[in-house]
Amino acid sequence: MIDRRCALLAGAGAAAGLALPLTSGPTLAESSAVKLTDDGLHAQPWFEQTFLDLNEDAADAHAQGKSLVIFFEQRGCPYCAEMHKVNLAKPEISDYIKTNFFALQLNLYGSRKVRDFDGTELEERKLAQRWKVNFTPTLVFFPPDPAALSGKAGADGEAWRLVGYWKPFHFLGTFVYVKERGYESEPNFQHWLNAYREQLRAEGKDVSLW
Repeated sequence: MIDRRCALLAGAGAAAGLALPLTSGPTLAESSAVKLTDDGLHAQPWFEQTFLDLNEDAADAHAQGKSLVIFFEQRGCPYCAEMHKVNLAKPEISDYIKTNFFALQLNLYGSRKVRDFDGTELEERKLAQRWKVNFTPTLVFFPPDPAALSGKAGADGEAWRLVGYWKPFHFLGTFVYVKERGYESEPNFQHWLNAYREQLRAEGKDVSLW
């Protein structure tokens, strides 16, 4: 499991000057019409709708050649809104996620029942407490092999965790990091992203911070 302090430090490092190449996309004003769920959460049409049995969801993700990622959000969260209206409005980001990840959305204070990987069934808010999810947005990524998760609480089986709002370049970088299993060879995301940025530049790709 990734040390959450490393995740937070990585986020701070990313904000300080790491980048991934992205083309220009919709501005906040241009993409403001993001639909809300009945719980008041910003929604994406490609978020999966399931029975919230996480073992089944991980198995379905694996069958599709994808990895499971869970978006924890809450009503009225301005950083969640920014993530949807800016980051997820960029086709290169949303398309990459849809192609490679099986994405679920949970409400930090929700009451829907979720079955954890170890079989424990509890409400969304209790699951968040169990996994020590305290901020939104928080994205919890899991390894692609469901067998690695069976019998564990989710927090004990996660591959990586993104805490808070990150700019689009760094946000996309987290998904690339998990897709390429960068956490297996380089547990420090900031170091990995630095190397990836230089790799892209060496390939002649434009790397822009903002």
